[in-house]
Amino acid sequence: MLDAGSRKVTGWLRLLANLCLLLCLVGEMRAKRVTKIPRCPTTCSCTKDSAFCVDTKAIPKTFPPGIISLTMVNAAFTTIPEGAFSHLHLLQFLLLNSNTFTVVADDAFAGLSHLQYFSLSNNNLQLLPREIFKHLDTLTDLDLRGNSFRCDCKIKWLIDWMEQTNTSVPAIYCASPFEFQGRRIHDLTPRDFNCISADFAVYETFPFQSVSVESYEFNGDQFVAFAQPDSGFCTLYMWNHVEMVFRRYHNITSRSAVYCKPVVINNTLYMVVAQLFGGSHIYKWEEDPQRFVKIQDIDTTRVRKPNFVETFQLDDEWYFAVADSSKAGSTSIYRWNSNGFYSHQSLHPWHRDTHVEFLDVEGKQRLILSSASQPPMVYQWNRSLRQFAFYSQITETADVQMVKHFWIRKVLYLCLTRFIGDSKILRWEGQRYVEIQTLPSRGSMVVYPFTVGPRQYLLLGSDFSFSQVYLWDDLTHRFQPFQELNMRAPRAFSLVSVDNKDILLAASFKGNTLAYQHLIVDLSAR
Repeated sequence: MLDAGSRKVTGWLRLLANLCLLLCLVGEMRAKRVTKIPRCPTTCSCTKDSAFCVDTKAIPKTFPPGIISLTMVNAAFTTIPEGAFSHLHLLQFLLLNSNTFTVVADDAFAGLSHLQYFSLSNNNLQLLPREIFKHLDTLTDLDLRGNSFRCDCKIKWLIDWMEQTNTSVPAIYCASPFEFQGRRIHDLTPRDFNCISADFAVYETFPFQSVSVESYEFNGDQFVAFAQPDSGFCTLYMWNHVEMVFRRYHNITSRSAVYCKPVVINNTLYMVVAQLFGGSHIYKWEEDPQRFVKIQDIDTTRVRKPNFVETFQLDDEWYFAVADSSKAGSTSIYRWNSNGFYSHQSLHPWHRDTHVEFLDVEGKQRLILSSASQPPMVYQWNRSLRQFAFYSQITETADVQMVKHFWIRKVLYLCLTRFIGDSKILRWEGQRYVEIQTLPSRGSMVVYPFTVGPRQYLLLGSDFSFSQVYLWDDLTHRFQPFQELNMRAPRAFSLVSVDNKDILLAASFKGNTLAYQHLIVDLSAR
């Protein structure tokens, strides 16, 4: 048993413990009373479940709990940022009408999974982000009236969305562009917009200069041949189907190659190597061992300063023509005869020819020779004599560096590129060529018409500025500027289509040789 003193101490300890417990309970109650309930923002008036805000400089970060309706008018800011209302996840009604909003961020309304009624009317909006309504699954009413919508490819998604959604959307109208001004957006269809465009983007860079590029297919593989002015080589690259790039394959050692022209005859590959010095030669590819073997020299008395090589077939026989740019040589034609190419005809002597273009016009085969000394000359094949004879001259066009032809819906066109004056587009009218367009082309030595799918392009190289890609316009029957490409002193182009890629190769005389990929771009997806 405890004595009286011990019982007294125990009593005091019990009292002290009870006092401590009481103090703790009081402290806890005071702490609960200190916790503040969020107040209504100073620019807003609030009820139990709604808030009405005027002249706010930003979206308030705190509201009383339980807010399901928010109205903001005459806001003093123009951009609705990402996640602007994510802290109000219970919102069912959001009215942002009669403000000056011009920009809405992509995820501005993320987190509003209960939103039913939404108003962005009477603002300054010209467009809306593509997936702005993506997560608003409970949305029943949307008011976008009174905005200045620009009806172009960036609004095409809204037309698609309104066709598919169950949300009620009152009529909205186009403010621009002119052709759609005043039109009801509901009445537009996706077909009203041409939103598929393209872009040429650098795909691969080759660390050497080149003055010619020719693509060819052999034994099921895709190759390109470059003439390199620094080394004098003909360098061959092969497309790698695994890495999806061109890889170095083989070299033809030469002194001063300016053009490397492949031709496949009876499943055998030959390479015409035109050189400035030491004569030009023809090589044959052998499989075992894999190598090029020189099989023939080209007569140096005829071809003194080659500038371009063109290959073609006539009456089931193969030919090639070499444009000679010297004052003492002549453009020469060689014909294949079972074991090699043999001299067949000389054309246009002593006129410093720069380019040869072969074309078939209404069943008649012709060569167009570009010259530094006179307008382009047209020669026509005489089947009975098996020779080309002078046919006509393309007048009023001096300083033509190159002539290339192309067809659009069975209509023949020529492009004449010039180094000093404007380049010209001509159309064949049955008896003569008629000029239909001029293209600015200061410093141009090469032009390349080509097609990718339904698109007809024209690439005009330039030594003094950006090279210009043009796109044919079916409405005006003219080329329109499409894209500028930055390349130094381009001398040749070639298009390769392989593994669902369209690759444009550009030989550069003063910079790296480049490969561009033609990319399809959906403007409505941006």
